[in-house]
Formats: sequence, C-alpha cells, structure tokens
Amino acid sequence: MADLVVQRPEGLYCPPGDFYIDPWRPVDRAVITHAHSDHARIGHGHYLAAGPAEGVLRVRLGDVNLQTLPYGQRTSHNGVTVSLHPAGHVLGSAQVRLEHGGQVWVASGDYKVAPDRTCTPFEPVACDVFITESTFGLPIYRWAPDDDIFAGINEWWRGNADAGRASVLCCYSFGKAQRVLSGVDTSIGSIIVHGAVEPLNRAYREAGVRLPPTRLVTDVNDKADLRRALVVCPPSGAASTWIRRFGDTSTAFASGWMQLRGARRRGGYDRGFVLSDHADWPGLMGAIGATGAQRVIVTHGSIPVMVRYLTEQGLQAQSFQTEYGDEPGEEDAGPPGAAA
Repeated sequence: MADLVVQRPEGLYCPPGDFYIDPWRPVDRAVITHAHSDHARIGHGHYLAAGPAEGVLRVRLGDVNLQTLPYGQRTSHNGVTVSLHPAGHVLGSAQVRLEHGGQVWVASGDYKVAPDRTCTPFEPVACDVFITESTFGLPIYRWAPDDDIFAGINEWWRGNADAGRASVLCCYSFGKAQRVLSGVDTSIGSIIVHGAVEPLNRAYREAGVRLPPTRLVTDVNDKADLRRALVVCPPSGAASTWIRRFGDTSTAFASGWMQLRGARRRGGYDRGFVLSDHADWPGLMGAIGATGAQRVIVTHGSIPVMVRYLTEQGLQAQSFQTEYGDEPGEEDAGPPGAAA
C-alpha cells in the first residue's frame, strides 16, 4: 500500500492529494501546521490552515491565498480526506489528519501536551501512521509545571523592580512571548514589548486570547516605569542598541534549552527559565502512545535516539529529513535546527 506522505525536495508531499505539508520550497498547494516561519513560508500558491491561525498567518505572511478550516472539520481534495486538529504548540497550531485508501496518517507539526492559556490544548488523533517532531526527544527533558516556572519569573521580576532594574526576558516573539505574558503578575510593574512582539499580541487578542496590557518603549515617558518594567523581546532585540533605553537591566531567557547545563552562561544571560512550547520526553511518548499508531516517522530533533527507542518498544520507526529550524532573527534561541 502506497504511503500517504513521502519526502520530496520541496517538503513533505501527499501523492494522492497532490499537496504538501509545511513545504520549505514554493509549491502550488500547502497545508500549514502553524505560523512559525520555518513551517509557514512565503511563495506558495494556496494555503490551508486551522481557523485560529488566520490572524497570526496574516501578520507573518501578508495577503496570501489562505483557506481556513475549523478544528475537526473535514474536507476532501483529490479523494483524500483532510482535517486539522489542535497541536497545543501556539495559537492556531494543528495536526494534519489524512485519510485515503483505508489508511489514516497524522502529521503533527510541532506540538506540546502541557496546558497553555494561549492556545487550544493538544488533541490525540487515532491513526495508523504518526509523524512526530523530536525537538526535545531525549529522556533528560522533563518540564516542571507552568505555575512553578511563572512563580520563578515573577520572583525574578519583583526582585529587579525593587532594585530599580528592568527585567529583560528574551523569548520567541510568536508563541512563547504570548505564553509568558499570559502567566506573569501584572501588579509588579509595566510590561514593555519589542516591536516584533506587539503585532502578534494584537493577533492573539483579536482571536480572543486574553493578554495583559503591553506597551512599546516609545510610549513610555516615565523612567521610573522603565526601571520597574518587564521587557519581553526576541534574543536579537537584547543584542541590539534598542536595549540601551532601559539602562540597568537583568537579562533572562525562557526556553526548553535552559535545562541544558551551561546554556544560560553561554548565552550571557543572568537567569534561565525552562519553558518550552514543545513536548518533553514524557509528553512525546504519551502523545505517540495515545495515537495507537504502529508506525511512527520522526522528524527534526533527536531523531536517532527516538527511532531507536521506539523500535525497542516494538513500533515500526523511521525518519524523515526536513528543513525545519529556527526563526530568522531568533537563531540563538537554541541549537541549530531546533526551536524553543
């Protein structure tokens, strides 16, 4: 029986449907799992994505030919039944379910199973073949509860504010920044965001996600506000002259990579907070098991480790080589070929 998804130079291709999933080179028809720029690229003729992703995709891609589907609603293309299901990664992220010729495949894109106030929770989808990421596909990666992480961020921010230092928290502009904003204690001080973050905040708010008030640094005239502020920006922002406006600062980075010993020091940050929008090792294993799939295809991340482990568990495991990697301008958010 022919595979429903194969590798091509342009990306992951569905032969009977004649469309691609998150292609990295221009194609006529692309199904997009989420709006991070390594998965949603400019240049395709037609885009299909989950309804909640529309706003962030418009921010990132502009006026493209975009069709959206509500989560769970089915459509048919060239005889292939397609539906999109929550991936829990960022706003509008989706797993792509394909059904054709008695087979069901699910391409999960990027996903996490931990709770997140800013996006629809991950939904296990039963399938014969499951295509999974492996960004944090090593047993050392095990995330603490969000409440513990946010308590640490708030304690750090409060201590800096009491000392008259701005708290500069570096993270991905899309997804991580909004997740951070949803969990911090706004009674501590003002929240100032980088210009790369605010358009995405607006898209989140327009999609019905509750975020606290945020301002750009050009909107703040009171230096006392700057000294007590939480500043949310991409790593590239903290490395630019933009950061000088805040005077004395303490810097931190929010990423799953902060679990690696020495990562904070190598990045030059004062603090590191282990907060990821990807599944940890138990999350990956739980998600794979919940699908009931007997065949698993592993993509971007710790591929050899996961393929070997899944094979030892009695599954038919293999890999796809992809070109997914970091967001432009946020390359120092993790090791090459990975996203935080």
